[in-house]
Amino acid sequence: DAHIFMTWEQMKDEIKNVVRLFDEVYSVFGLRYEIEVSTMPEDHMGDVKDWDFATETLKAAVTEMGKSYVINEGDGAFYGPKLDFHLADSLGRTWQCGTIQLDMQLPERFELEYTGADGEKHRPVMIHRVVLGSIERFIGIITEHYAGAFPVWLAPVQVRVLTITDRANEAAEKVAAALDAAGLRVEKDLRNEKIGKKIAEGRSQKIPYLLILGDKEAESGTVAVRSRGGDEGVMALDDFIARVNEEVRTKKN
Repeated sequence: DAHIFMTWEQMKDEIKNVVRLFDEVYSVFGLRYEIEVSTMPEDHMGDVKDWDFATETLKAAVTEMGKSYVINEGDGAFYGPKLDFHLADSLGRTWQCGTIQLDMQLPERFELEYTGADGEKHRPVMIHRVVLGSIERFIGIITEHYAGAFPVWLAPVQVRVLTITDRANEAAEKVAAALDAAGLRVEKDLRNEKIGKKIAEGRSQKIPYLLILGDKEAESGTVAVRSRGGDEGVMALDDFIARVNEEVRTKKN
């Protein structure tokens, strides 16, 4: 949450700046959104002319950025009109998240003033800006959006190391330590279970990468890589680390 104080003349540009911030954040997660312009409610405060100017400025800012909107008649806050951003998840459902609210009343109540270019005192206007909403709500939205299959840069566990036999446990410990040293979030599954069961559990938990080690991999210093898309073959550990770090760096979705 943030609050931006500005002149009335700066209103449109500041709205655009906040929308650009929303675009920057939401695009990282591959999120699409719809915009609602919420207009003056019956129990509003302030001059209707100010409301009309602020509402038209919101519309103009969005339109000039090449974005569409729908009108949510009478759903603005009592202190000003607003833009609500509804994010779409993987099932096409939308969730209200970000908001840009114009507030003409708090600057009045706090008797805020600035000296304009004309040397006179003027009253500023304020933006209430919320990008994510509550962090818990946003986590819920992106969990729905990704259907639990978080991209590797965002996944709580990025790599799980699985062993086929106990003889590979020592090599698995070294692999996990190397992954951890490279800054990756890693777990080990060294249980005395069939490898098919370990793989099935990793897939059901939507771990981005499973590294499978048997006698052959332990001896050669390689790892058998399995992604959500299937078998990726055998590769050197350093090559795998470089690949995953690149996915993390570019925030590949």
